[in-house]
Amino acid sequence: MTDVVGIAGDRIRSIVKRIEHIEEEIKALNEGKKEVFQEAKGEGFDLKVIKEIIRLRKQDKDERDEHESLLDLYLSAMASPETERSKAA
Repeated sequence: MTDVVGIAGDRIRSIVKRIEHIEEEIKALNEGKKEVFQEAKGEGFDLKVIKEIIRLRKQDKDERDEHESLLDLYLSAMASPETERSKAA
């Protein structure tokens, strides 16, 4: 290894090349992901729903259940004043 001002130049070069290679792989994977989404869209699937499913599947069951419970609670809380106003009218 060649030391330049106390820094191992070959080692830095190796690390940079590895990171660049990983970035190329990520780019290729993202292109593949984009193609799969386009395929789903072409078959008539709603991409927002598919993305939501993917997001939910990343959560564990307890986290997902808690989120759904809070969502139901908040929606119920929002609906309550409307229901009370309808009864008053």
